[in-house]
Amino acid sequence: MPITLPAGATNAHCHVFGPRGRFPYAPDAPFTPAVDAPKEDLLALNDRLGLTRCVVVQSTCHGFDNRATADAVAARPGQYRGIALLPTDVADAELKRLDDAGFRGVRFNYSAHLGEQTPVADVLALAARLAPLGWHLQLHGAPAMLDQLGPALRRSPVPVVIDHIGRIDAGLGIDQPAFATLRKLLDDPRFWVKVSGIDRITRLGPPYADALPFAARLVAEFPERVLWGNDWPHPNHAGPLPHEEDLVAAIAVMAPEAAARQRLLVDNPQALYRFDTP
Repeated sequence: MPITLPAGATNAHCHVFGPRGRFPYAPDAPFTPAVDAPKEDLLALNDRLGLTRCVVVQSTCHGFDNRATADAVAARPGQYRGIALLPTDVADAELKRLDDAGFRGVRFNYSAHLGEQTPVADVLALAARLAPLGWHLQLHGAPAMLDQLGPALRRSPVPVVIDHIGRIDAGLGIDQPAFATLRKLLDDPRFWVKVSGIDRITRLGPPYADALPFAARLVAEFPERVLWGNDWPHPNHAGPLPHEEDLVAAIAVMAPEAAARQRLLVDNPQALYRFDTP
C-alpha cells in the first residue's frame, strides 16, 4: 500500500555493525556479523526511505564499546540518537559523556541467544541514575520476559520501552496471554512499545498478515506510546530478510490515519528521544 511519510519521520530502531577495521567486534560477542553494516549504508537507506530521524541501537556484537553507534549518531547530529549497552555500574561521568553525544537510553537483552542477563534489581538501580538525564530503559526478550520482569519494572523511575511487540508469536493469535500481558503493562504510562519486528513475529512471512493486527491494536490503544523502526540490518533473523520498502508500506496498515502516523513516526519519537528542531 503506498504511503507518504510525514516530515520528520523517524526510524526508531536500527543498528550499525563495524566496519570491523575501525570498530572491532567484541571478542566475547554472542554473534559476529558475516558482513559489516556501516553508518554509510544506514544513512543511504534512511534517505531513500524518507526517514529523516533515526535511533541507532547498540548491538551486542560490539558489546559495551559504543563507539560505532556514537560515530553513526555524530554523522547527523541532532537528528540521530543512540541507545547504549552499558554495565549497570557505569560511571556517572560516562553517562554524561554519552548524553552529550546524543544517547538517550540503555538497552538490556533478555534473550537466551544474546548472552548473560542482567538482574532486574541492578537495572532499576541504574535507572535511578538515568532519571536526571531524561533517559529510558529499553528491553528486548522473549514473551516470558513480560511476566517475569513486568512487576519489578513498574517501579522504574524512567520510561521502559519494550522492543518488537514483546517478541510474541503471531501464530498464537491476537487473544494469546502474552499479548494481553503486554497490553496490561502498557496501561501503565511509563511503558512504551516498538511496533517493529513484524517480520520476526510472523509465521506467514510477507505481507505479514498475521503480525500486523498486533501492531495495529497497539497503535490504536496506546497512540502516544508507540514507536516504529525497521530493525535494519535485521541481526539474527530466522527467516528471509524483509524488503525495507515492504516494512515502510506496512505502516499504512498499522496506522491508517494521518494523525496516527504523525504520532507514531514524529511526535512520539520527539517526546522520547528529544531530537533537535530542524
